[in-house]
This record gives sequence, C-alpha cells and structure tokens, in this order.
Amino acid sequence: MSTDAKKNTSGLGARRASLNILSSVLRNNQTLDNAITNAFLKANLDERDAGFARAIASETLRRFGTLESLIGKFVRKPPMPHKAGPTLEILLAGACELLFLKTAPHAAVDAANRLAQEDSKAVHFKPLINAVLRRLTREGEAVLESLDSVNAAMPDWMWERVSSHYGEEIARAIAEVHLKRPPLDLVFKTDDDPLMLLLEGERLAPGCVRLAEAGKIEALPGFSEGRWWVQDFAASLPAQMLGKVNGEQVIDLCAAPGGKTAQLASKGANVKAVDISKERMDIVRRNFARLNLSAEMIVVDARDWRPEVAAPFVFLDAPCTATGTIRRHPELPWIKTAADINAQESLQRELFDSAADMTACGGTLVYAVCSLEPEEGIEQVEAFLARSPNFVREPLRPDEVPDAAFISAAGDLRTLPHHWAAKGGMDGFYAARLRCCV
Repeated sequence: MSTDAKKNTSGLGARRASLNILSSVLRNNQTLDNAITNAFLKANLDERDAGFARAIASETLRRFGTLESLIGKFVRKPPMPHKAGPTLEILLAGACELLFLKTAPHAAVDAANRLAQEDSKAVHFKPLINAVLRRLTREGEAVLESLDSVNAAMPDWMWERVSSHYGEEIARAIAEVHLKRPPLDLVFKTDDDPLMLLLEGERLAPGCVRLAEAGKIEALPGFSEGRWWVQDFAASLPAQMLGKVNGEQVIDLCAAPGGKTAQLASKGANVKAVDISKERMDIVRRNFARLNLSAEMIVVDARDWRPEVAAPFVFLDAPCTATGTIRRHPELPWIKTAADINAQESLQRELFDSAADMTACGGTLVYAVCSLEPEEGIEQVEAFLARSPNFVREPLRPDEVPDAAFISAAGDLRTLPHHWAAKGGMDGFYAARLRCCV
C-alpha cells in the first residue's frame, strides 16, 4: 500500500467518527461535546485523527447554514434520512473539507464515497455524493462567494430575534464572530503568576490570558500544577460583581462546571457549591483537586435546599438556552428552537426566588445567564424585583469592568459575542447585581 493510501485509510476512521458526531447532533439533538465523547469511546482514534474528526464536525456545524445553502444549489431536494441514511451528513462534511478545511479534493471525495459504500442506505446515493462533491471542487468557491454566509450563520428564527433585540448591524457582527473558531482563555489562580508572561498570548485582564492557538490543553505549561483553568473571559466577569469575598461565605448555585466556583475559591471565599448533577459536580471535584482549591460541594436541587444561615453573597448562574456561547458551541443554533427560550422560564424564576431566600439582610445576590435572550436575562430580573420589594438593583460602576460597553442602560452586565471582535470576541453574558435591603 502506498503512503498516500495509508494516509487516506487512517483518515477514514477520523471521518467516520465525524459522521457519527454530526448524525448524533443533527438527528438526535445531542450537544457537540457529548456527541464527541460518545463517538470517541467507540472509535479508538489516535490523537491526530481525533483532532481531525473534531475539526470536521465542529467546522461543519459552525458553517452549517452556509453548507446547507451551498448543497441546495446542487441538490434540489435533500435526501430523507429514513431512505438515505447519513447521505446529507456525508455531503455536509465533504463540502466543509473542500471549502473550509482545504483538504485535498481527491482525499475528501474518495473518503465520502467510502463512507457511503459502508452504509446500507447511503450506498444507493453514492453517485449523487460523488457528483455533488466533484462539482464543488470545480464550482464551490464561486457559489460560496454568491452566498450571504453571515446571514446563514443563524437559522431564521434566531436571526429574527437577534436583529429585533439588538439591531441588524449588531446581529451581523455577532454572526461574523460565530463563524470564527474561538481562542482559548485561561484564568489564573493568582493575578501576578509569572507564567502569564511566558505564554504566547494576550493578557485581557489581570489573571486572564488569551491564546490564539493552544493545542492540547493538558500539555500547556501550568496545567498539571493547577495554576489556571479554562474559562471564557466574559464568563469570568459575573462572579467579580460580588466584590471582595475574601473570608466571606458565598453560595454558588448551579455551580458546575465550576469556573466561577474556582474564581471565588481562589479569591479566598468560603464557597458552598450547589448543583443538581452528580456527574457534573464530579468534574468540579476533579478540577478542584488539580487546582488545589477547596469548596463544600453539595449535590441537590437548589429549590429544595437552604443553608443553616443565610449568606452575605449568593451567586446564581441559572440554566438557560446558552445562546451567548455559540462561538464555543456551534451546534446550538441547529438543535434549539424559539420554543426553547421559554422552556426554562419557570425553573429560572423558582431558582431566583430560592437564591433570594438564601441571601442575608444587606447581602448581595448576582443573577447570571450565558444567554442573548431578554426573557432569560433582564426580563427575569425585572419580574423578580416586581415581586421582591426587599431587593434593589445595584448598578455596575464603569471602574468595575474593563470596558464601559459591557454595562447596559439599566446598569447590568451585558456582553455580546462581537465585543472585542478584533481580539477574538467573547461569550454573551447577562448578569444583574441585587442587594437585599431589609
């Protein structure tokens, strides 16, 4: 077997895994992270092939709207899964390889044909797959230039909502950031760790470094010593709204995966971390063991739990649609619908009220969501204040954030994905600081 043939054969395993990932996401609404984990458990890939599979799946989902429109130019009616199996996924991944990953055309087309040959349904569509991908090698770039890739970065329901709430110009700016692979942000346990100067990255704020290219996280300097954790820059801002917490009791609700918990513990807070999921809390425990940090971890539904004594600081990172995190979770626009936005409204309200019960007189409560949706952010806060006269909003001051653009008209935190776009953007977060005044 020739060297090229061996490379193609080994690459087939990666492509097979990426196909399983895409089918799990697009057909079964799995999250990308879960789909990758499950596919890799079955695939037994080496590090290089695992990286290739991840790149194909992630970039295909990041460019899904564009790829779907592109394929629609050559296939009048998409093949139905019950008849065609993974034919559409093969086409999407093949087109992504050709036009965005810049794979050698012969390798991408040959692999797509092999994948079709392996499936009892897709094999009947092998001529179609071959013809479409070969046309894309010749005509794909020209057709791509004719498409509005920015508009296609969101499904219609999401585009309409973002445009309505933020304006079309900002909607396009957000979509443009969604189309780019995000950098990696590291938050250090101490703001003056000298390792920050050695890493080839950009210091966004004290204790936060952004790396454009990181490679394997576990191989980065300082990982095994527990000197930092991975956390998007915007995600690090809400916990800072609590102010000085050294030596203070802090209740962190819906704590997993634990980035904000680590922030609070590293600042010297006595943290009670509460989360309903044992599996997710186990991840927090493992991270804390690596970081050599401590917190009391409680696995329980926060609506059913109360501390023995109310706390001076309570932080609620409420479950939400997570539409502010699409940069890092490109599958979200395609597995969510507009109906999902109101699905957790009652849960958010109940958790909000529970958090208020845990807040001591004169204490601070911060409510946060990684969402772009007003229903999950400011509307929840306004409704809470209307039914809770013993709480008042405590607006952010300009000196509390690195950019005044992060403060909303109401004085709340409101980051958007296109903020600091030249630096790589950030997640969309909303957070409000409230004080118990009774």
